Amino acid sequence: MWPIDTSPLLLSLLLQQADVSPPGPDTRVTAEEEAPSLLSRLKPEGGVDVYYAHNFNQPAHSANFIPGTGTSAKRAGEITINLASLGVSLAPEPVGFKVLLGFGTGAEVVHAAEPEGVTTGPDLWRYVQQASLSFAHGPVVLEAGIYPSHIGFESFQSQLNWTYTRSWMGELSPYYQTGLKGTWTLDPKWSVQLHLLNGWQTIGDNNHGLAVGTQVAYSGDRLSASFNTFIGEEGTEGSDGLRLFADIVATYRVTEALRLAATADVGTQHVPGGERAYWYAAGVNARYQLAEPVALVGRAEVYRDADGLMTGAEQTLTAGTLTVEVKPATALVLKLEGRYDHSTEAVFAGRATTDDGTPVPKDSETLVVLGATAYF
Repeated sequence: MWPIDTSPLLLSLLLQQADVSPPGPDTRVTAEEEAPSLLSRLKPEGGVDVYYAHNFNQPAHSANFIPGTGTSAKRAGEITINLASLGVSLAPEPVGFKVLLGFGTGAEVVHAAEPEGVTTGPDLWRYVQQASLSFAHGPVVLEAGIYPSHIGFESFQSQLNWTYTRSWMGELSPYYQTGLKGTWTLDPKWSVQLHLLNGWQTIGDNNHGLAVGTQVAYSGDRLSASFNTFIGEEGTEGSDGLRLFADIVATYRVTEALRLAATADVGTQHVPGGERAYWYAAGVNARYQLAEPVALVGRAEVYRDADGLMTGAEQTLTAGTLTVEVKPATALVLKLEGRYDHSTEAVFAGRATTDDGTPVPKDSETLVVLGATAYF
C-alpha cells in the first residue's frame, strides 16, 4: 500500500478532480429573500373625515347643493361624518388586491344612483369604496372589480383634494367604476389605460350594454396632463342612451409654492325620441403654499347642462371657492372654506316651504365649511 500524501498540492489536485470545494459560508438566496414577504406587502389604511357646514339659505331639509350631489358637506347646520373608512391592500407582486369600506354622508350620496335590481342596488353596495384584484407583469397592470374612476381632477377622499367641497364637474362625473382596467406604462412619463365597464359610476347595470373608457396620461417634472374618454349605453333597458364623454385634466407647477390646474368636460347622450342632450364645463384651480403647514386655494368653474340631463334642469351653474388648508400634523388636514354657487334656475333649497313641506328654491347658495380629516 502506498503511503497517503497529505501535502496541500495533492489535496488541491484531488478536490479539482472531484469537482468539490472546501466547505464555506452558504451564500444561497432563498425564495423568501428574493421577494418581499406577504406581510411586508400588506398595507392598512383608513381615516375619518368630519365637517360642519353653514348654509346662508338655511334650507328647510338641511341639505346643501342640488339633489344627487354633495359628496362633501351635504348636511347643513350640524357636525357630521362625511366619510369614515377602513381598508387593506396588498401590492401586486404579481397578484394583489385592495378592499376599502366606508360610511357617512358622502358615501350615501355617491351610491344613491346605483340601479335597483336582483342582488344589486344602493343598499347592497353603500359601504364599498373599492374592492379589486390586480395583476402586474412588467409595464402592464390589470385591475378588476370596483376601483376609482379614471375621469376628473378630484378624488372621493377629501385629503387628496385641494379644496374640501368638490367641483360640479367632480360631482357630475364618476368617482368609482366597475369593470376591468389595463394600464400600460410606456416610459417614466407616458402611460395609457383601457377600461371595460358596467357603466357610468355604477356597480350594477341597468341595461345589457357595457361601456369603454380610455386614458392617455403624461407626467413630467412640471406639467402633468391626461385625456380621458367614456363611451357606453346609459339609457335604461330598451331605451336609446349612447353617451359620449371627454375630459381633460392638466396641472402645472409654476414655482415650488404655486401650482395651477385646469379641467374641461364635454358630453352628449341620445335621449328617447331621437334627440341629443349636451353638457360642457370648465374650471381653473390655483394652490399657493404660504408656509410649510398652510396653503391657500382658489377655484372657479362653470357647468352648462344645456338639456337638463345631468342636473335635472336646463341651467348654467357657476361657482367660486376659497379654501385655507392647515396641516398641523402629517396625518391631519384642516380646511376652512367659503363657497358661492349660482344657477340660471332656482335649484337650491331655501328656508321657506310650500304647503306640502317642500323647500322653496333659490337661484344661489353660499356656504362656509370647516372640515377635518385624519388618516393613515
